[in-house]
Amino acid sequence: MAMQTSLQDEAKDDHVLLWILVWSELIAFGILIFGFLVVSTFDAQAFELARLHLRPGTAGANTLILLVSGYFVAVAMRNRLELQAVKRPLTIAALLGFCFVAVKLFEYWGEVRYAHDATLDTFFELYFIITGFHLLHVFFGAIALLLVAWRPARENLILIATLWHVIDLVWLVIFPILYLA
Repeated sequence: MAMQTSLQDEAKDDHVLLWILVWSELIAFGILIFGFLVVSTFDAQAFELARLHLRPGTAGANTLILLVSGYFVAVAMRNRLELQAVKRPLTIAALLGFCFVAVKLFEYWGEVRYAHDATLDTFFELYFIITGFHLLHVFFGAIALLLVAWRPARENLILIATLWHVIDLVWLVIFPILYLA
């Protein structure tokens, strides 16, 4: 009975600022992705050529890394009534986030040389803006996961879990558009 009351109180909490943040992130990424799609229709041949220089297998591995990290955040949310039980899954999720960052930087290392090609520069400018913006979200999100794991509080757990899943969702849109189209 106490757990049900606690969950009802949690559901009644006002999270207006959280949803403003979530929607602003989705709108920002939506504008970037929409811009990419519009520009790609005007220069389809160059964009197809540029995609040949990407590593979809590496990006696919990064997709799996983010999905597994999202699973661990969901495990933490499932254990949110016992705050000590959220520390380990949040730490694992954060470490996977840093793994995503490392893999993405490795991927950039192989792709940056194509950004100077006059035929491919528009694609790679947009590619680095979109994926770099996402990469920053993953990096700072992973730091926030560690901070919440260190000093867990239900409100912070709800905030970072929601934002982390939004970051995952954005990547699940970015990945096929940039790598598989």
